[in-house]
Amino acid sequence: MSQALLKTSHGSAYNPLSVAAELAQRLAATANTRDQAGGHAAQEREWIRESGLLTLSIPTAFGGQGADWPTVYQVIRILARADSALAHVFGFHHLQLAGIQLYGSAQQQRRLLTQTVEQNLFWGNALNPLDKRTTATDADYGFQLDGIKSFSSGSVGSDWLTISAWHAETQSALIGVVPARQHGVSVQADWDAFGQKQTDSGNVHFNQVSLPSTQVLQAPGVQATPQATLRSQVAQLIMANLYLGIGEGAFEAAREYLAKEARPWFASGVASAGADPLVQHRFGQLWLKLRPASVLADQAAQELERVFRLGSAVTAQQRGELAISVAEAKVLSHRAGVEVSSEIFELTGARSTSIKFGFDRFWRNARVHTLHDPVDYKIRDLGRYALDGTLPEPTAYS
Repeated sequence: MSQALLKTSHGSAYNPLSVAAELAQRLAATANTRDQAGGHAAQEREWIRESGLLTLSIPTAFGGQGADWPTVYQVIRILARADSALAHVFGFHHLQLAGIQLYGSAQQQRRLLTQTVEQNLFWGNALNPLDKRTTATDADYGFQLDGIKSFSSGSVGSDWLTISAWHAETQSALIGVVPARQHGVSVQADWDAFGQKQTDSGNVHFNQVSLPSTQVLQAPGVQATPQATLRSQVAQLIMANLYLGIGEGAFEAAREYLAKEARPWFASGVASAGADPLVQHRFGQLWLKLRPASVLADQAAQELERVFRLGSAVTAQQRGELAISVAEAKVLSHRAGVEVSSEIFELTGARSTSIKFGFDRFWRNARVHTLHDPVDYKIRDLGRYALDGTLPEPTAYS
């Protein structure tokens, strides 16, 4: 990952990792309270907008900061340690920007990405490929959208949405973009999962929404190129870094609690909980869950950066090999996030379950988000590759 300073659209020097750390500290101060309340974190999303981080992944040619993917993923991980819900919203904003670069024409990229920089736009997601309830019908201007999309992360409070819609005539989906406040678009703040409560991932309704052909990034019936299918790899690695951030956040919360709050078990014969050899042993085991996942996530980010920058020259082989690297990182991060956020309680003890600490949010957030797509299919893909070199079939999840 490059440590060089980036430049904002105004030309000033900018260290995104330092900015992310300051923002994370600010989010951490209210993370537990907001997690209990749920709902839309309007003020905190404005903090993200004001931070300048929304233009991080946009190429400098369009006025953005041109950060590489390893830097973007490090920012996501830093934010996830403090608040994985808003890290998710931030990560999915950059997923939509990646989609524009992967699907969009040169003219669409220049228009949409330049507009994002100039207006400091926040992007949301209504591209759920498994939900075919939103349909696209042919119209003189392009298409008309009708229906509903679930799991629309970041949709509440967003300025623009990336959408997918089922086109019955070609039995395929199109991908496009629409303003979130366009006539006929209704964003519902009805997300009610027990974790990731402030990801604004409710339903979006479309009622006779006009989608001009100029806003169609991938037309129905068009075969996706290897370059276009990189979107799923960008998304999967966002998730891996979210899970890692959750695990690291839980690990640090437990470490701090043991240092400041915990009492040693009476049979340990030591003066502090952290001096208990059994606690030390178990903490070492937690560290060994996080460390390999971190290494593989960083390696996958470097590989994604290399392949992403190949543009239309990406081959199916290169795409498939990247998918293996991302799957490795995703599986280990999944395990680390879920297991570390659960096992910390065996070390911190009964008093640590008080709602005032809110340590349960780490596990709830990890548990909810890791259900995005079944990890067993990632392991199956890795098994096939290990047995005979078969690369994963490109899908929206692999």
